[in-house]
Amino acid sequence: MWRMWLLFDPRRTLIALFTFLFALALVIHFILLSTDRFNWLEGPRAKAVAGAMKSPTPPAQTQSK
Repeated sequence: MWRMWLLFDPRRTLIALFTFLFALALVIHFILLSTDRFNWLEGPRAKAVAGAMKSPTPPAQTQSK
């Protein structure tokens, strides 16, 4: 195992490892924040009212010449 550190610079290797782990942690946290269940900042979103989704919308009127 000690011979591996003769091939790689320990300082650069550890900095690269910690940078990768920090970026991975940020990605995981942002993915969790985008979900409804695991968003600890805003809490769960209110569910849409069923009647509001089925309200009729008048058809779009086009102008004919």
